[in-house]
Amino acid sequence: MADLKRVMDSLAAQFHGLDGRQPGQWPLAPRLLCAVGVLFAVLVLGWYFYWSDQIDALEVGVTQEQKLREEYRTKIAQAMNLDGLRKQKIQVGQYVATLEKQLPNKAEMDALLSDINQAGIGRGLQFELFKPGQVAVKDYYAELPIDIKVGGSYHDIGAFTSDIAHLPRIVTLNSMNLVAGKEGTLTLEAIAKTFRYLDPEEVSAQRKLAADKKGGKK
Repeated sequence: MADLKRVMDSLAAQFHGLDGRQPGQWPLAPRLLCAVGVLFAVLVLGWYFYWSDQIDALEVGVTQEQKLREEYRTKIAQAMNLDGLRKQKIQVGQYVATLEKQLPNKAEMDALLSDINQAGIGRGLQFELFKPGQVAVKDYYAELPIDIKVGGSYHDIGAFTSDIAHLPRIVTLNSMNLVAGKEGTLTLEAIAKTFRYLDPEEVSAQRKLAADKKGGKK
């Protein structure tokens, strides 16, 4: 204990009388303590002003590297399946072309409306209402609703709906409502919807409208 006390007293004595003396003239203990303090300050300042940004940049780089690796794997998989994807693209194109053939153009709409009307007349149905509505223009096609109300027997109405489904052009029956009448007759109320191509002017107008909407959101 006496030896430890002498050592502590000796160290404490080295810190006395430092005022007015150059740091180079200080005893060993104060100089070492000062050096440790300067080193600590340098480390703190270096971390705050330099190393922390470098570590953040490193973490961003690691994240970016992982993202690029995933993109590389995806592209490699796509490259390996390129032939299959090309075949699928051809098949999809053929399927879309088949569907497009079922859509009339603007000039053919009157003929399609006549086909729907004739499908009912051919089954002996009585049309109480056949009223085309307002055309709704979508992105790539136009939709025409037709309010219909026909009366006839159960089997004739069933045959009529089957004929509509088998028309060469796409026609759907929506909001169907059957009402029983006298002597076994039925009345069918429905909205028939058919679709047609957009002509080039309508396509241009739709693209312009979409571009205006996109520009308005910015």
